[in-house]
Amino acid sequence: MISPLALRLPRGLLDPRLASGFEADADGLVALQIRMAGALVTAIEPLRGGDPAVLAALPLALTPLVEPHAHLDKAFTAAAFPNREGTMAAALEANQREYGARTGEQVAARAELALDRAWRNGVRAIRSHIDSVGPAARASWDALLEARERWRGRVELQLVALAPLAHWLSPEGEALARAVADGQGLLGGVIGPPYGQGPARRAADREALLALLDLAERFGCGVDLHVDESDGDPGVGVDLVARVALEQRRAVAITCSHASSMGLLPVRACDQLAERLAAAEIAVVALPTTNFWLLGRRPGRTPSRRPLAPIRSLQRAGVRLALGGDNVQDPWYPGGDFDPVELLRWAAPLCQLMPWQRLGLAPFSTAAAAVLGLAWDGVLRVGGPADLVLLGAGSWGELLARPPQRRVLRAGQWLPRPAQEQPSPLLLPWN
Repeated sequence: MISPLALRLPRGLLDPRLASGFEADADGLVALQIRMAGALVTAIEPLRGGDPAVLAALPLALTPLVEPHAHLDKAFTAAAFPNREGTMAAALEANQREYGARTGEQVAARAELALDRAWRNGVRAIRSHIDSVGPAARASWDALLEARERWRGRVELQLVALAPLAHWLSPEGEALARAVADGQGLLGGVIGPPYGQGPARRAADREALLALLDLAERFGCGVDLHVDESDGDPGVGVDLVARVALEQRRAVAITCSHASSMGLLPVRACDQLAERLAAAEIAVVALPTTNFWLLGRRPGRTPSRRPLAPIRSLQRAGVRLALGGDNVQDPWYPGGDFDPVELLRWAAPLCQLMPWQRLGLAPFSTAAAAVLGLAWDGVLRVGGPADLVLLGAGSWGELLARPPQRRVLRAGQWLPRPAQEQPSPLLLPWN
């Protein structure tokens, strides 16, 4: 029996209806004792009085986090299909070679490894885009649909059909949309870069976007687009999506992933575009690791411009903003390991997100859950899931100082720890 359990939890992940005695300290943390029965939380009690040093030494805990943008079909392919140049063009070329050689068995193995690592790292839901046009598309979808069923109840897996935007104008695009809808998936595509064709390219993108939204509405699918993954033409694609959404007012949930070049707009133009996105109820997923790896690269130069979705402007405007890991050990980014805690640690210096603030933590937790439309918002409450990630760190400073060990609690039971891992003293009392 793992009850009661004492820990420190961010106030933003705790039921807001809990008032007296649940005030956060200067780091936004509340010392708690949690009681559980089976898979549910039965009681949450504040810890007060006692030795302040003992309370401060309690382990930091989070509820399981969310990965809002991944590519399971190509994960772990960097060794076989390397991108030594670190450029967008080389990534695309290597991706196409991998796709040409891809088998369903390979995708199944990648997905199993990815989901197992995510599960043990404390991820509860992943949205993965799938290369969906070409000879390997069917095998990739079949493998990931099987993985979704195999992992149901542990990691919720959402699947997005990634296709050239113009594909949705064709009869083949309609057939793909119908198949994706049958599999409870989402429709996706790429808007920009480049925009070298000027007005003609924008007109073509608008026509294709309208076709995509029409299919999504007809078949009851959400839409998640790769938009403005670029260090040029700031915000052009995001602006197109926002204007079309405001004109059409379709009953379609839309997410703009990347939105990288939007961050290069002048402040006033950026804020105005953020307000249009909020008015159109469009969500945004920022993806700093892949974007910082690929974008703004100039031979022999350190990048002076680092395109990234303007996280704070978007949050201030009321846009649902999540932050994801994107590519994991593939031609687009050679690192990553489906570890949301490590991504949170990276985001502190890269994005200047402070996890002790509600808006610094929400992109990995509650806001990410809202973007994916998950049934659980990630807030700990009586009657809610007994799911936690207990960290071998007693403060935010310790978390940022070094990668922490962790214990993952799902449905009131600890996940097995790898045999080679030695437990942190912070975690020992709750083994």
